[in-house]
Amino acid sequence: MSAHCQLTGTKPGFGNAISHSHRRTSRRFDPNIQRKRYWLPGEGRSVRLTLSAKAIKTIDTIGIEAAVARIRARGVKV
Repeated sequence: MSAHCQLTGTKPGFGNAISHSHRRTSRRFDPNIQRKRYWLPGEGRSVRLTLSAKAIKTIDTIGIEAAVARIRARGVKV
């Protein structure tokens, strides 16, 4: 599963891991990605979305219909 949120567009960030001796090695900061299924009453079907934890909270606030409209506005197929 790719570490990419369909609603917010959050992707992994990159940086350095710094050891005790201050040597730097490359590392990756992955977002907290979950796969979640929602029922779309307007279309009479369910959709499975790949979302970050923040996006799940956003859907709880704005509703699934508005969230799917935002996802489609970004050009992502649902």
